[in-house]
Amino acid sequence: MTITCNGAVVALDGATVADLLATRLGDPRPHGVAVAVNEEVVPRGDWPARPLVEGDVVEIVTAVQGG
Repeated sequence: MTITCNGAVVALDGATVADLLATRLGDPRPHGVAVAVNEEVVPRGDWPARPLVEGDVVEIVTAVQGG
C-alpha cells in the first residue's frame, strides 16, 4: 500500500502505525515522538493496533530540545 508520511509518498508492507515507525525510525515505540493520521493524533498506546490504509496521511513529529 502507499501512504503519505511527512509529505513523502511511502510504500509500506506493514499495516499499523507501529509497523511504520519500525520501518522509518527502526523502533515501533520510539520516545519523544507523536503521530497523527489524517490530522488526528494517535495515542501512543494505540500505535500497535491502529491500522493504516491506502492513502492515509501520516505525520511523525519528533520532540527537539532548544530555544
